[in-house]
Amino acid sequence: MNPPFDLVIRNARLVTASEMAATDIGLRGEEITAIGHDLRPGLAEYDAAGHFLLPGGVDSHCHIEQMTAAGIMNADSWESASRAALHGGTTTIIPFAAQHRGKDLTAVVADYHVRAEIGAMTDYAFHMIVTEPTEKVLTEDLPALIAAGHGSIKVFMTYDPLIVDDGGLLALLTAAKAAGAMVCVHAENHAMIKWATARLLAEGKTAPQHQAAAHPRLAETEAISRLIALAELTRQPVMIFHVSTANSLDLIRAARARGVRIWAETCPHYLYLTDSAMERPGNEGAKWMCSPPLRGVADQAALWAALRGGDLDIVSSDHAPFRPDATGKFAAGPDVAFNRIANGMPGLQTRMPLLIDAALRGKLTLPQVVELGATAPARIYNLGRKGRISVGADADLVLWNPDSTTLLSDDTVQDGTGYTPYPGMELRGAISAVWRRGKLVLKEGELLARPGEGRFLPRSGGDAARWDS
Repeated sequence: MNPPFDLVIRNARLVTASEMAATDIGLRGEEITAIGHDLRPGLAEYDAAGHFLLPGGVDSHCHIEQMTAAGIMNADSWESASRAALHGGTTTIIPFAAQHRGKDLTAVVADYHVRAEIGAMTDYAFHMIVTEPTEKVLTEDLPALIAAGHGSIKVFMTYDPLIVDDGGLLALLTAAKAAGAMVCVHAENHAMIKWATARLLAEGKTAPQHQAAAHPRLAETEAISRLIALAELTRQPVMIFHVSTANSLDLIRAARARGVRIWAETCPHYLYLTDSAMERPGNEGAKWMCSPPLRGVADQAALWAALRGGDLDIVSSDHAPFRPDATGKFAAGPDVAFNRIANGMPGLQTRMPLLIDAALRGKLTLPQVVELGATAPARIYNLGRKGRISVGADADLVLWNPDSTTLLSDDTVQDGTGYTPYPGMELRGAISAVWRRGKLVLKEGELLARPGEGRFLPRSGGDAARWDS
C-alpha cells in the first residue's frame, strides 16, 4: 500500500495551461503524486475552497546581485530578490551570471553559484551573459559550462561595454548550436541609439523623459530583423527579450511564417505603462526608465493581442532593481543626463499578480496566465519539473484568492528598490499560500522560507534550442 500523502490540498480550482477543473491535489515529499477527487487523507490537509491553484511562477529574465558595466551593483541580493519573488507567486527564477570585459567566464559563473547558494529561497538556473566571445570562451568555457547545466546564453546588441557585433554573435550562435544551448538577445541597434542620444543631448534634452526618444522604435525593429537573419543563417533558435513594439511583432510573425524557429517575450511594464510615466517633474521619471523604453498605447494594445494570439511566448519581469538614489539610479550624480542614469525597474513581485489581475478582468484567461508565466518559460528553458501541475512535477504551487485584492504601494515592496512602478494600483486577486517543492513558504503574507533553501536546476538547452526538434 502506498504511504499516506504528506499533504492534500482539497477543493481547489486547479488551473493549468490547458484546463481548469475542481479537484484535490496529493503531495508526497517534494512532488505532486495524485490529482483527483476523494483522495484519501493526508498527514496534513489544506482547504482551498473558493481559491484558484496555479503552478508556481517561473520568471526567466531577472537581474539579481548583478554589477552593471558602469560598476553599479543593483539593489537586490539573492535573499531580497527571492523574497520578492515568493511574495509575488514565483518559485523559480533565471537571472544572469554576467561576464564583463576582461573577466573569465568560468570564474564568473562559479562566483555566482556561491552567492546564490547562500541567499536563494526560490529554485534557480542561470543565463550566462557573454561579452567577449574569444576562442577560449567559444571552444573551452562555453562547452564545459553548458555541459555542467547552464543551458542558455545572453548577448547584447547594444551598450558600449557589453555589445557583441554581428561577427561575434554569429560565432556564439554557432557555438551554442554545437553545444545545444539557447541564445537570448537584447536586440537594439547600437548606432541608432548613440546617434539619437547625441542629438538629444546637443539640444539640451537631458531629462529622463527623453530616454524614450534616445531608444527609437526603429532601433528595436532593425536589430530584431538582423537577429532573425543571423538565426536563420546559422539555423540556431533565439529568444528575443523584452519585445516592446507592434512593428517588432510583425517581424516575428513573418519570420515564423517562413519557418524561422524563434521565441519572444514581453514584460508587464510594456503592458501596463506608457512613456508618459517618465514625464514627471525633476528626476522622478527616472524610476520608469528601462531599455527598451516604455512605448505608446497602440503598442500596448498590440502586445496584449499578441499574448492572446500566441505570438508572444513568455511574460518575464526583466527585474532590474536600482534604488532611486546615489546607490542606484543616480550613482553618477543627482542631476546627470538620462544617458548616465541606471536603467531598469523592479518587477519580480508584481509580475504574476498583474497577470492574474488581467485574467480576472478578462484581458487574458487563467490558463493563458499559467502558460505565459509558468509553463512556457519552464518548457522553453528545459526546466522539466517546473511550471506545471501534473503527477511527477515538483510541488510548486500558489493559491490565489480571486475575491481579495492586492494594493501595490511602496510600503509593500519586498525587493531592495523601495518603490513600485505601479503605486496605488489595486489588483484583483491575492496570494493566500505558496509551496516550493512541497514546503509551505508563504502563508497570508508571512514568509516561511529561509535563505539557502533554493536549489540550482541544471539543464541543457532542450528541444526549444534545436532548429529541427
